[in-house]
Amino acid sequence: MSTLLTQTLCKSFGSLAVTQEVTLSFQSGMRYAIIGPNGAGKTTFFNLLAGNLQPDSGQILLDGRDITSLDVTSRARIGIARSFQRNNLFAEMTVHDNIAMACAIQDNVAPVFWRPMRGFSSVHKKAELIAQQVGLEDDRQTAVRHLSYGSQRQLEVALALACKPKVLLLDEPTSGMSPQETARMDHLIKALPRELTVIVIEHDMDIVLEFADQIVVLDYGRVLVQGTPAEIKNSAIVRQRYLGEEGVAVGSQAAERPAP
Repeated sequence: MSTLLTQTLCKSFGSLAVTQEVTLSFQSGMRYAIIGPNGAGKTTFFNLLAGNLQPDSGQILLDGRDITSLDVTSRARIGIARSFQRNNLFAEMTVHDNIAMACAIQDNVAPVFWRPMRGFSSVHKKAELIAQQVGLEDDRQTAVRHLSYGSQRQLEVALALACKPKVLLLDEPTSGMSPQETARMDHLIKALPRELTVIVIEHDMDIVLEFADQIVVLDYGRVLVQGTPAEIKNSAIVRQRYLGEEGVAVGSQAAERPAP
C-alpha cells in the first residue's frame, strides 16, 4: 500500500515564497483534491511532487523512501505519474501509437531497426486496454490532431496510466472543456481503480465535492485547511478566503480544523 508524504516542504522564487512548510499525507487508494485561489501555489506543489522542481527544503517520501532528489523520469518509474494542464502529445501520431510508445518506454522496450514497434504484441495489447479504460477505444487509429480537445485530455490521462502509477497527479483535468467533455472526464476519473491514489488540482467545485475523499485548501503556499468535502463546504474560513462569502453561520466553525 503506497503512501506519499511531504514534510515541511518549502519552495521560493526569489523573495516570493510559493510553498511554505507544507506537510501532507496522501494514503493509498484515496482521492484528494487540491484547491485554492490563483497564486495559492497549487501547480508549484504539483511540480514538487512530480519532480519538475526541487524544493528549497523539506522532504518527499513514497512508501518510506526519500525521493526528494529524484527527477521526473525516476519518479515516473517508481510510481508517480502526472497529466499536465496543457496537452503534451504527439499530434501526428495516432491515439494507439501515442499510448503504445508510452507503454514501451515504461516497459523499457525500444524499437530497433530489425524489429519495429509493431513486433511488440504485449505493448500493443496494453495500449488497447488503456484506450478502452479512458474511453478512446473507437479513436485508436485517429491522429491526435483530429481529436477534440476533451479527447486529447483523455489521452493525456491514458499516457499517465501507461506509466503504471501508484500515485496519479491530474492538473486541471477539465480546464477549457465543454459540459459534455467535462462529464466524460468526470466519469473517467471516478472509474479509476481504487488501488490508485489520485490527487487532482481542479477548479470545478461540483466535481471536487463529488470526487474527493479529502480536500486540501492552499492559501499563499500554506495549507489553510484539510477535510472531507462536507467539512470544506461548511468551513467558514474556506468560504470567506476562497469562495469570498461573508456572514457564514457560526455553526460552520466546527468544520474548521488545521491540516496535520
